[in-house]
Amino acid sequence: MGSYSPMSTSTHFHNSKAIADILSHNGVRPTSQRETVYASLLEKRDHPTADEVFARVREKSPSISLATVYNCLDVFVQQKLVKAVNFERAPTQYCANLAQHAHFHDETGRTLDIDMPPQLINELRNLLPSDFDVKHIEVNFHGNAPKS
Repeated sequence: MGSYSPMSTSTHFHNSKAIADILSHNGVRPTSQRETVYASLLEKRDHPTADEVFARVREKSPSISLATVYNCLDVFVQQKLVKAVNFERAPTQYCANLAQHAHFHDETGRTLDIDMPPQLINELRNLLPSDFDVKHIEVNFHGNAPKS
């Protein structure tokens, strides 16, 4: 059975210069708003919606608008700095974990990252005929997870 990461842990190595370097390295022009939004995704990795990101960043940057947060998130998704996670009719959530993993969507609304070993990814790819070109694999589980 795979393990899950509750994603509520805070990372302490992120500072403004490191965030700016990550953005620049990935083709995103660093701005104070983008740095603040990206830092919020790295600091608390709990798959927030745009509204949740907006609420968090307003504490540090009260003048930021919801439209700016959406624009930042769109740029991050386009540049593959974060993944947009969609479950049925729920609002889009944003995942800063770029390692290959699955998501467990709890009926309480939590989304947890589930580690997927590389051999499992290869087995999933091998399910398809060899002439299929797999760009990425998404595995989602739905149910009830224990409280963490």
